Amino acid sequence: MAETYAAIFVVLAAAVGLAFAIYKFYWVKKMPEGTDLMASISAKIRKGAMAYLKRQYKTVSVFFIVMLVILGIMAAFGVLSPFVPFAFLSGGFFSGLSGFVGMKIATYANSRTAEGARQGLNKGLKIAFSSGTVMGLTVVGLGLLDIGIWFLILNAFLTDPVEITSTMLTFGMGASSMALFARVGGGIFTKAADVGADLVGKVEAGIPEDDPRNPAVIADNVGDNVGDVAGMGADLYESYVGSVVSAAALAAAAGLGMTGVVIPMIIAAIGIVASIIGTFFVSTKEGATQKDLLGSLRKGTYISSILSAVGSAALIYILLPEHTGVFWAVVSGLLAGVLIGFFTEYYTSDSYNPTKRLAGSSETGSATIIIDGLALGMNSTAIPVIIIALSVLFSYFISGGAGSFAMGLYGIGVSAVGMLSTLGITLATDAYGPVADNAGGIAEMAGLDKEVRERTDALDSLGNTTAATGKGFAIGSAALTALALIVSYTDKVKLLGGTLDLSITNTPVLIGLFIGAMLPFLFSAFTMQAVGRAAHKIVIEVRRQFKEITGLMQGEAEADYETCVDICTRSSLKEMIIPAALGIIAPIAVALVLGVNGVVGMLAGALITGFAIAIMMANSGGAWDNAKKYIESGNFGGKGSDNHKAAVVGDTVGDPFKDTAGPSVNILIKLLSMVSIVFAGVAVKFNLFDIIANLFK
Repeated sequence: MAETYAAIFVVLAAAVGLAFAIYKFYWVKKMPEGTDLMASISAKIRKGAMAYLKRQYKTVSVFFIVMLVILGIMAAFGVLSPFVPFAFLSGGFFSGLSGFVGMKIATYANSRTAEGARQGLNKGLKIAFSSGTVMGLTVVGLGLLDIGIWFLILNAFLTDPVEITSTMLTFGMGASSMALFARVGGGIFTKAADVGADLVGKVEAGIPEDDPRNPAVIADNVGDNVGDVAGMGADLYESYVGSVVSAAALAAAAGLGMTGVVIPMIIAAIGIVASIIGTFFVSTKEGATQKDLLGSLRKGTYISSILSAVGSAALIYILLPEHTGVFWAVVSGLLAGVLIGFFTEYYTSDSYNPTKRLAGSSETGSATIIIDGLALGMNSTAIPVIIIALSVLFSYFISGGAGSFAMGLYGIGVSAVGMLSTLGITLATDAYGPVADNAGGIAEMAGLDKEVRERTDALDSLGNTTAATGKGFAIGSAALTALALIVSYTDKVKLLGGTLDLSITNTPVLIGLFIGAMLPFLFSAFTMQAVGRAAHKIVIEVRRQFKEITGLMQGEAEADYETCVDICTRSSLKEMIIPAALGIIAPIAVALVLGVNGVVGMLAGALITGFAIAIMMANSGGAWDNAKKYIESGNFGGKGSDNHKAAVVGDTVGDPFKDTAGPSVNILIKLLSMVSIVFAGVAVKFNLFDIIANLFK
């Protein structure tokens, strides 16, 4: 009965988070939009974003219908629990809804942020951050609501904690599938528009960024929303629910009963309340530097983390008095998230030397800035990997891993929950970025005063850093979540009567490692090639309009924005299918050929290389972007100089790195695990390797 009350508390906390998000949504909407031209530009961006999302959801719905039928057939034959198809559907629905709500508020907030910047820097920051708060609290509120309701339903029909948590894991597959489509499709859209607009507008025509004469400028602003808002929301939704349910599954496997199962859910609930409190501490002063602005956002994040840690301590000391070390695993996850965010900021912000040195390398041309940017990204992988390794090691032993292997694994799972417990405010600082970027574009297109543009540029530069920090945080949390999911997979295999031999010399494991290590590279190649093909179409269209529309370059005619938006929409929806399908087909194929041991090898290989390549691409891209902005602020020759042109090329190379391939890889490594868990029964009962091995005996 106690677990029912705990689940009700979790649902209530989710409701509080959603209620605060609704309050902030309407607070933002009450803010003035600015001039008629500003409102008109914002409406065009909103129209394009909603049209894209509607078409994307229609496309993805076909996949969900097919998967629902497949899972229904498997459930009918007793391979899966009858709850699984519905759990899969709910996970995908709430993941998509999170992205939809986030994009809705972002497209309302962009012109209002620009108008706020006319009044002062703090006002612009408040509006942009409030829109991010709506996004963050919607993601955690819907995620925890989904978890809490499913737990109440399953607890009413099932009695075994292992069976309950095993079933709950499957709605993570729906969330991961939706997230991958949203991230890949949105990433292709936004970077095709951005690359096309930059190559023809800034490099060839020599006109400013966000100049209304550029036909791709509206598509670029639409892309900021469908990629960095809707895609990021769906992405972190599935990270959030994945970490909670995998930790709950590890609690059941460790024999902690319902008490251990509900603790990750309650930690997440405490995190929602802590995040709401933290949002009240975000403010700044007029004329603030980038370090001041970063400090404002950090203050809210740090306060939320401290409050979450204090609440988690009380919870664990009351419910698990004999396993108080689990609390320190939560702290380990929280600290790891903060540290990864800080070092991501260090490598990507122009307040620090790495990005300043990268800007300086533009003095010898595009080639050197690209070489140094790649080196910066590779170099930046070391510290996050060490942080995650130390966090895993500490969490394992402090939770009792030396005496009980299962307790050590539970500690690792709980540390992932700790890292994501304050996602409400962490995601707010990330989703803030695209809003600030759009606000700068609207300020430029609406011809606002230079002072306003300087303020929006400051907010935009901060947004680049927070976006990079958010991606680092997402990748770090994905690594811990994927690790917990691999353990959940092995537990599921044992539950189904499968045999595991995870020795490195076991042939299926070794082959699986090679395949898994290759998958993030193949996936990244698919997504980057997709951006290249879509951007090619935009470049041709923008050149055509510059050539054929009389008076466009003189500002006497309006560009055909809708054609560029339509090209990006059609291209991204077509190009997202193959990369997304890879994440679903690969684990099933490996399971059928190599069996459960090969699947574990594949998951481990994908996690290791995926984590590193995702960090490298996100940080290289973020550093190139901020190096360009550092030059634009008057350093190394300023706008229009040869240095600036070289930096624009580096930024263009980095666009698909940081906004398409990099952030999508962290979804891939979790989706591989989720699909493997759902289809574990197939791998246990049938695989080609065992059949061939028996033939040669």
